[in-house]
Amino acid sequence: MGGISVTATEKLHIIEHHLHPHVRWMAKAAIPVGETHAADRLAPGSAVAFQIDAGNDTWGAWALILGSTDTPVMGKGRHYDPHLLFISAAERNVPYILQFGHANSGVDALLLDEITEMVYASLTAASDKIPVQCHTDRHRVKTKLWARCFCPGQNTATIDFYLGLHEYTF
Repeated sequence: MGGISVTATEKLHIIEHHLHPHVRWMAKAAIPVGETHAADRLAPGSAVAFQIDAGNDTWGAWALILGSTDTPVMGKGRHYDPHLLFISAAERNVPYILQFGHANSGVDALLLDEITEMVYASLTAASDKIPVQCHTDRHRVKTKLWARCFCPGQNTATIDFYLGLHEYTF
């Protein structure tokens, strides 16, 4: 029998990157409530994208993407990670740098080094309308998620997106 021998580390990599649980898509809450409720499940007729805005050649303000009661989404989830972004609009067709932080505030996420950065560049100002991967560590449900962006050389540059979320029962 000619099987493929795989190390434990390789198995973990395969599981983490290929055998994810179901994705749940999140949109901006129709009726946000402070820092507890910022996101709703994406549903027909209620699809309002999250929007973040760059500053004047600097980082824009932190925006709350997931509040403390927005997860678990599936009920039994114990951990979650943002996995996909669907960019629905980009004001500029130049590179954006996006930061996502898990903590009580965006500033706390920076201080605790609980951030993930990614670069997104649309070919057109309308965006390219495809999901892009956003890898972060898993975090306990009820952990807030914040986002902000920077668009070098620009004074304001909005980017709108929906968030694809994985939840884990372990």
